[in-house]
Amino acid sequence: MWPVLGGPSSGCGKTTALRLIAGFSHPDAGSIRIAGESVHEDRRSVPPEKRRVGMVFQEGALFPHLTVEQNIAYGLSKEDNRAERIDEVVRMTGLEGLTQRMPYELSGGQQQRVALARALAPRPELLLLDEPFSNLDPGLREQVRRDVMGILRGSGITAVFVTHDQEEAMYVGDTIAVMNRGKIEQQGTPHDIFHQPQSKFVAEFIGMVDFVPAQWEDAQFVTAIGSTGWPTPPSAEGILEAMVRPDCVECYPSEDGNGVVADREFRGAFFLYRIVLNSGGSVRCLLSHADEYELGERVAVHVRCGHSLKPFVDGVALAG
Repeated sequence: MWPVLGGPSSGCGKTTALRLIAGFSHPDAGSIRIAGESVHEDRRSVPPEKRRVGMVFQEGALFPHLTVEQNIAYGLSKEDNRAERIDEVVRMTGLEGLTQRMPYELSGGQQQRVALARALAPRPELLLLDEPFSNLDPGLREQVRRDVMGILRGSGITAVFVTHDQEEAMYVGDTIAVMNRGKIEQQGTPHDIFHQPQSKFVAEFIGMVDFVPAQWEDAQFVTAIGSTGWPTPPSAEGILEAMVRPDCVECYPSEDGNGVVADREFRGAFFLYRIVLNSGGSVRCLLSHADEYELGERVAVHVRCGHSLKPFVDGVALAG
């Protein structure tokens, strides 16, 4: 199982949650259980070193005066068959030939592999990863992330992964918990979080999204770019809006279209357009690189066939 804690870059409680699980901090209330066993309840707390939890930090936190092998061995006792276990995790993490190097002789990706090997060596019940790839360059980050995820999935260990990167959360997690101001706003599969966000905060965290004015009439949730069947009127009064993502929208040149191209970003295989609607507001539209439109060009824009609008009232998604 791969839970991911996602949220803004700072201040929402992601790292605090990891510290509570690891035992570095203590909750004001509630209980914590790992692998079915209580590690904190009614002010009785198991110390961090006895929780069988491994942790990989953002910067790796390797001991600079120890070799790769010595770093990996740090958390192992004599009863752990140290040499055999070190060889095992070195092979698992692809560190063969690097065991006698010092941390400063390693690349950023290699350092994170050593940090991972050190965390895995004592066979923890749970692995905690606190934005472990955020200090890497984008290209290296993607490769190291892919490699590390393959290693961890192969090990079969449960991990809790903290990130503020939406794409990373979608790639890594079996379950995503989106946090805001110390609380979990929504928890679910990546598919559910992306397609069925329960609040505007969650929708905006997990990917590009726009909201357009809407109204309910004749069992339809109606907007300037399309409508969705909705048999019952909203039970709460407030601002009605509809969520739409760029891949759900299509547009094409039209002299009497309902919008104008206001911005265009070339993204290689795609263009990302921002269309200002006649009715006010704007939406973004993701199209093939072959669909090249000029700024100021009038277009018809609407929801793609097979896609639907998701209604919100005062920033909260309507159930239905």
